[in-house]
Amino acid sequence: METIGLFEAKTHLSELVARAERGEEVVITRHNKPVAKLVPIDGVSAELVQQRRQALAELQEIGQAMVRRTGVITRDEIIDWIREGRR
Repeated sequence: METIGLFEAKTHLSELVARAERGEEVVITRHNKPVAKLVPIDGVSAELVQQRRQALAELQEIGQAMVRRTGVITRDEIIDWIREGRR
């Protein structure tokens, strides 16, 4: 694992990201002290995947209920939902 100073990391960020994509890890230092690590993303956690699936299922249920209720979802209903979500 390579160590690189913050100034140099800023200068070569694109290169460092490309290295992370290839599986390399780089420690970034400030005043010779480690402050961050650039690592490849292995994937999304199982918990986050489950949360996203649950949210998507809930949205689909809402949409299906609206279609059954009215047959059509109107522009005004969508605007009302957006406003309700902002409260």
